[in-house]
Amino acid sequence: MSPPNDDPHLEPDDGPTADRSGAAPEPGWSAPLIGPAGLAAVLDGPDRPVVLDVRWRLGGPHGRADHLAGHVPGAGFVDLDSELADPQGAGGLGGRHPLPSVARLERALRLCGVRAGSRVVAYDDGDGSVAARAWWLLRWAGLPADRVAVLDGGWAAWRAAGLPEDTGALPPQHGTIVVRPGGMPVVDADGAAVVAAAGVLLDARAAVRYRGEQEPVDPRAGHVPGAVNAPFAGHVGPDGHWLPPEELAERFRVLGVGRGPVGAYCGSGVTASSVVLALEVAGLRPPDRPAVLYAGSWSDWSSDPRRPVATGAEPGDPGQL
Repeated sequence: MSPPNDDPHLEPDDGPTADRSGAAPEPGWSAPLIGPAGLAAVLDGPDRPVVLDVRWRLGGPHGRADHLAGHVPGAGFVDLDSELADPQGAGGLGGRHPLPSVARLERALRLCGVRAGSRVVAYDDGDGSVAARAWWLLRWAGLPADRVAVLDGGWAAWRAAGLPEDTGALPPQHGTIVVRPGGMPVVDADGAAVVAAAGVLLDARAAVRYRGEQEPVDPRAGHVPGAVNAPFAGHVGPDGHWLPPEELAERFRVLGVGRGPVGAYCGSGVTASSVVLALEVAGLRPPDRPAVLYAGSWSDWSSDPRRPVATGAEPGDPGQL
């Protein structure tokens, strides 16, 4: 069991956390979100970021073909299923997208040129949730918070801005990063139950899956008793850009996020990463005290018939856990 430590996730108040670094940001560069113009401004600079194209769709087609047809200049393609996750375990335990082994993640990042001091930007062509998985893994691997960002608006925003594109594959690079896991907090099913009982456990799936009305992928329908629905699609606006920090902060306050422990899960552990990112963008969880991630998520929880399931729009009683 890996229960969360309440203390690291407590805040002195419920308000957004101010930047305490004191350092003036470099023009163009920002984290954890960077806009297309900001990324374009630093691509030719002395501290050029490594760019990861992580386009992916549930059920396909594979994102590599889209990458070869056009991508941010210098970007390398990283596959969610085979490089940002390990194979699913027997019986579904561990979830559909288990965290990758150190060797698997290290190899993928090195092939794209990531080094210990690199700045890294990830993007997808959807709502930023797959890019958030890459962002989360980079932080988990030990990269500093101010060196990792998600491209706000993703590939669509880059193209809409009329910025340059490359085609074809990036030749293998010779990165030297050493993955040191532990930079982001993770819980297993027992730890998720602790968060649901003692704080706020956010379920990032669509409302119909949370309520148990539909379950197209996993063994059972419903949600972890005590979990609160926070669909990941609500982090972005109609234009595909992330909502402003103050809007995200209000969204999470309404859901009960305050001073206590907070964690996130989804179907397979991917889109829940965007909840962790959104809480940081909102200022409700600073980079040194991020929300915890239940990496196995619902695909892990629902695979164990001993674990209780709640249905309907209400969180349910975490006391049954």
